[in-house]
Amino acid sequence: MLHARPDAPGVDKLDRAAQLLRDVANGDQRAFATLYDEYSPRMLGMAIRVLVDRSLAEDVTQEVFLEIWQHVASFDPAKGSGINWMLTLARRRAIDRVRSEQSARDRDERIGMREITHEIDDTAEAAEGIELRAIVAKALATLSDVQRSAISLQYSGYTQSEIAERLGVPLGTVKTRVRDGMAQLRLAV
Repeated sequence: MLHARPDAPGVDKLDRAAQLLRDVANGDQRAFATLYDEYSPRMLGMAIRVLVDRSLAEDVTQEVFLEIWQHVASFDPAKGSGINWMLTLARRRAIDRVRSEQSARDRDERIGMREITHEIDDTAEAAEGIELRAIVAKALATLSDVQRSAISLQYSGYTQSEIAERLGVPLGTVKTRVRDGMAQLRLAV
């Protein structure tokens, strides 16, 4: 399919997004790649403004593009521009993620408050801590060096994007290492 060049006279960015969305609706994978390349930075920026956390915003942006691919037929140019439709999807998904994260924090806090009311046996807790550290150390020893370093950095408070930058590897590689390492740890424990 032929696409109008974005820098061609008379082609504004709003028409460009709508045209790309129509091409994607017709199954054009190159149009989807172009759509992603041209509009993902704006969508990521929107998600970062809502979520603040870049790693969560990157995940939301990927989810939105998957949603676009799967539901592009629901785009109606009569109701608005292509870029506004995509940014609305991104904004809604980011707000949903904020609500989900807040709900999880509230739930964890409620559960934590219930647990605080119980008396704590310091000796038993210390013994459990020593035993748990031994189990964790043994499980960590089953991981490859790259998995262990990615997981250690994540549990030290680094985001996956920061880990990728620190280790000099792509973000997807970090996500794979953490996911595979956590799966291996579950089997080892």
